[in-house]
Amino acid sequence: MNKSYAFVALATFAAIASTGVRAETPDLSSQFALHSDSSRSRAEVLAEAVTKVKTHSQEPAGSRVAATVQSAVPSAIVRGEAAQALRLGKIRSGELTGLEG
Repeated sequence: MNKSYAFVALATFAAIASTGVRAETPDLSSQFALHSDSSRSRAEVLAEAVTKVKTHSQEPAGSRVAATVQSAVPSAIVRGEAAQALRLGKIRSGELTGLEG
């Protein structure tokens, strides 16, 4: 009985609350009305849009990555030196946790 009473009360409240809600067209002299005054023709705006589309770059400004450095040493020699340094204990292996000294 309490659930049905609560449902009826909620439905009644929703019906009363929704009576004050109205969607109206804003007054044109209001601050919320959209004003658009343009001195440019439609053809000018279209030409500017076409130019922008043709010259647009997908790359964000300032996102260029530095060019890779070209080395004279073959990668096989670098890998061999790294493996030898690892065997001799000159470099560490695995993940660093910050707890190692």
